[in-house]
Amino acid sequence: MPFSRGKKPTASKIPKLNTQGLENQLDGHQTKRSSSSPNGAPKKRTAFVDITNAHKIEISNPLKMKDPIKKIQKKTSVLAKNFANLKKQAEVSSEQQSEELKNVESPVEKQEEPCSEPSLPKHLLPPQIPPEFDIDSEHISDANHAPEYAKEIFDYLKSREDKFILLDFMADQPNLNSNMRAILVDWLVEVQENFELNHETLYLAVKITDHYLAVSQTKREALQLIGSTAMLIASKFEERAPPCLDDFLYICDDAYKRSQLNAMEICILQALNFDINIPVPYRFLRRYAKCVNAGMDTLTLARFICELSLMEMQFVPVRASLLASACLLIALVTKDLGGWTPCLQFHSGYNVEDIAPVVRNLHQMLTSPPDSKLAIIRSKYAHKVFFEVALIPTVSLEKLEGFLL
Repeated sequence: MPFSRGKKPTASKIPKLNTQGLENQLDGHQTKRSSSSPNGAPKKRTAFVDITNAHKIEISNPLKMKDPIKKIQKKTSVLAKNFANLKKQAEVSSEQQSEELKNVESPVEKQEEPCSEPSLPKHLLPPQIPPEFDIDSEHISDANHAPEYAKEIFDYLKSREDKFILLDFMADQPNLNSNMRAILVDWLVEVQENFELNHETLYLAVKITDHYLAVSQTKREALQLIGSTAMLIASKFEERAPPCLDDFLYICDDAYKRSQLNAMEICILQALNFDINIPVPYRFLRRYAKCVNAGMDTLTLARFICELSLMEMQFVPVRASLLASACLLIALVTKDLGGWTPCLQFHSGYNVEDIAPVVRNLHQMLTSPPDSKLAIIRSKYAHKVFFEVALIPTVSLEKLEGFLL
């Protein structure tokens, strides 16, 4: 029945007895039951309590407390006995150890002896470089110089020279002669300049060409194909961005096809057994110039002499490191910078007597009249970029002999 506005609802006539019980019945499980019952009823037992009221008996009966006390006393007595036994055993063991130590002679020395480390094989030990011959420690913070491994790298390259020693192979080439080879090398120098390749690429291309001609007879018409293919292989090995195959076809004036260049590349690599890491004199030259702190002009003069030797057939059998040493000595004497030093002898492994014959042959090459048809190298090093070293007069043989004794 709806209530009228402004009037209070009349109280219900239902008696208020047992209201809480009724509310509990209505709420059911939704209402949380209190731990104490209303109207002073006895407290209800919570879960997991002994309903026999045994806890009241334990508190009220003092006799029940004697048993755990006895148990604790027994446990403590057993623990005390065990502790005493352990103490006696420790004393006995300490006495035995002291007697053993007395019988041992010099125990301190044995404790101080360091553990012997396993010795490394001889080839794994770092090279012993005297301080006066150390040329790499100044670049210890520059990873590009690899100062920790520089000496071992060049020792490794020098050891590989035994594998790549050539003889005068021109006698086994009925269709070629030394003059044709010199023309090819002169053309390769021009290719290196036009493509702006590294000098290491030029030297490696000449080495690859010589090693292929030493094992394979070639016709005159294929000589330029061999040279251009060798330059392509060397560029792939040395250059960061080598020229493409079409560039070499263009530089040959389209005298050969792409298939011919590809076929020749396969032939050269198979003939060399894919081992093209051939030591070249240019690498040793830069290393040895560092031993005497040679300037760029002195190094360029040595490079000029070394590059001229590429066209001469008599220097093909000479080791790359030995040829580099002879070229550097001539440059040092020409610049009045002294002769062969102990530091150069340490890093190169050659004394003056070893390089004297090569120095004399190089001097004879420099004093010989140049061929007007083979002028690329001389015109290259007559430029200001190369300090015009090609225009420097050749040192006299008498002055040079004074440093060869």
